[in-house]
Amino acid sequence: MLSHTPWTRVRTVVNWVNLSTPLGLLVAWAGGATIVKRGRGTYVAGGYRWRFPVASAFTVGSVIVSTRETERLIGRERLLRHEDRHVTQYAWCVGPVMLLLYVLCAGYSYVVAGDHSSYNPFERLAGLAEGGYPEPRTRWAENAGREG
Repeated sequence: MLSHTPWTRVRTVVNWVNLSTPLGLLVAWAGGATIVKRGRGTYVAGGYRWRFPVASAFTVGSVIVSTRETERLIGRERLLRHEDRHVTQYAWCVGPVMLLLYVLCAGYSYVVAGDHSSYNPFERLAGLAEGGYPEPRTRWAENAGREG
């Protein structure tokens, strides 16, 4: 089990108070996931059955939710580090308000790059490579490469 730092203790309390962790636990439970404590105030919820959002893993509050089984997810340390950064983002962005901000940023990224991650500051700050996302690109750069 991962050990707490002073900051992870603060973000754990903040994510409970701002209701994002209870929301994450509710989403995981409703999606049929098996929830286990991971450490540092986080939970891993594997076996999520809903098809939304379209992602192998996503975070709500201090809950990392995945379609993968819990045992397989726990072995993916790079992905868990990426998702752990999203846990911190929920604390900074007033919990559920982050959902709206994330959707707006994902929409901007989709307009610019054709995907939800390349120009989404939440994904970039969490580490694109660790989240399994490609390097940032724009639609215009792709089209420029095809011309000529």
